[in-house]
Amino acid sequence: MAKLIELQTISDDRGDLTVIEKILPFEIKRVYYIYNTNGKSRGNHKHKKNIQALICVNGSCKIKCHNEIFLLDNPKKCLILDPEDYHEMYDFNSQSVLLVLSSEYYDENDYIRHEN
Repeated sequence: MAKLIELQTISDDRGDLTVIEKILPFEIKRVYYIYNTNGKSRGNHKHKKNIQALICVNGSCKIKCHNEIFLLDNPKKCLILDPEDYHEMYDFNSQSVLLVLSSEYYDENDYIRHEN
């Protein structure tokens, strides 16, 4: 089940430093980011085994998962998606950069594109 967590952030007069360490329920095998979406939605699938961590490192976006909507509008927020979490990523603003950390390497056979 999708779960929103807050990442450890250290702040001082030099700025903020957010750490992703010993908090994810998986080893990172793949990293990618989504940007310049031109108002289009992304995702619309779930996985067979891939676990993902989503962080909007700039701007904001929404993630719909199991009829719940998560707003990612701060780089301290991290949404963990389990394989069974059918999700849609949408409402990206023009500055949005959505960072995705994955437990698996890309495999087209891991995608389930229609919710059951």
